[in-house]
Amino acid sequence: MATYTKEGVSNTRPPLLDGTNYSYWKAKMKIYIRAQDERAWRSIEDGWTPPTTEVGEGADKKRILKPSSEWTDAEDRLSNSNSKALNAIFGGIDEDQFRRVSVCTIAKEAWKILEVHYEGTESVRATKLQMLMTQFQLMRMRDDETILEFEGKIRDIANQSSNLGDRIPQD
Repeated sequence: MATYTKEGVSNTRPPLLDGTNYSYWKAKMKIYIRAQDERAWRSIEDGWTPPTTEVGEGADKKRILKPSSEWTDAEDRLSNSNSKALNAIFGGIDEDQFRRVSVCTIAKEAWKILEVHYEGTESVRATKLQMLMTQFQLMRMRDDETILEFEGKIRDIANQSSNLGDRIPQD
């Protein structure tokens, strides 16, 4: 059974990813970011793009980054939500993980880098899900095991599956 860092609930300190607890961290971090600001979580789900503006005319027309002094209130709010999410991610990872995402300015990019590093691409996730299903099918309760311990193993598999994108019904 996996061991987890003992930490309490905090509105000011995100859960810590130490390189061994990604599944646990991902589930807790989603809730942490949503509690900070629902729009911050949407900046991870939907992404955020810095505002641009058109310059030039005719064939010379092109889009450039809009100076932040010219941003609308809505653009400022979206940027702030991205910053909140990125701050939560940066605050919730150790130094080794930070090296992977330190150059990111968009929260969705940082989240995706960590996700791919720990869960792999879609094909890797499908393989991991298949391995979890096999592990579940082969699982048997040991004679010296309590029902609660066995149930905990089943929940671990269900949670890992859910974090990989395939929620197992609890019925």
